[in-house]
Amino acid sequence: MRRGLEDNLEIEGYGVVSASTMRDGRVAAMKRNPDLIILDAMLPDGDGIELCKQLRAEGRTEPIIMVTAKGAEMDKVLALETGADDYVVKPFSLRELLARIHAQLRRSQIQEPLRGPVRVGAAEIDFQSHRLTRDGRVLETSAKEIELLRYLVGHRGEVISRSALLVAVWGHGSETVTRTVDNFIVRLRRKLEPDPANPQFLLTVHGRGYKLIKG
Repeated sequence: MRRGLEDNLEIEGYGVVSASTMRDGRVAAMKRNPDLIILDAMLPDGDGIELCKQLRAEGRTEPIIMVTAKGAEMDKVLALETGADDYVVKPFSLRELLARIHAQLRRSQIQEPLRGPVRVGAAEIDFQSHRLTRDGRVLETSAKEIELLRYLVGHRGEVISRSALLVAVWGHGSETVTRTVDNFIVRLRRKLEPDPANPQFLLTVHGRGYKLIKG
């Protein structure tokens, strides 16, 4: 499958670097700085979802499309929660994969960085350096958390539905994984809110979604 994808993507005009193991894939990602990564959840020497998590923890921000097994619902949820932007389920068509590649590359190219640090309560976010600090302390924050926060800041004061956030930030509209958004909101509240159980800035609008307010 890997070799077939490599051939077909090259026919489409993409420059392709491929790897057959978790170890080689990680090295290739760090050395070649790809515009997009296609990553299988099951690799001969490890877990592709864990590799996705490692790449995000190391500051990699390029789109990642995970390839998961048919019916592995938990793999889909874990893939999105550990930093993947989208997923395809085996078996998939080349046309479907190409459409997802095009969509992710388009989103990553048109996204304009917010200039200067942004404050939310006691927290300060620098989107250009992908760093969140609170009370002078740098907090460990994943690339997907930063992207979600970027979108909320860009739509400050607006009520955004879970499905809209899923499409805007993860590039996927499946209702089966909208709980992924809820989990990320919980993570952000732990970093932004004085009392995460009683949020002041990142609010739930019951029946509608979430809203980030000024503060």
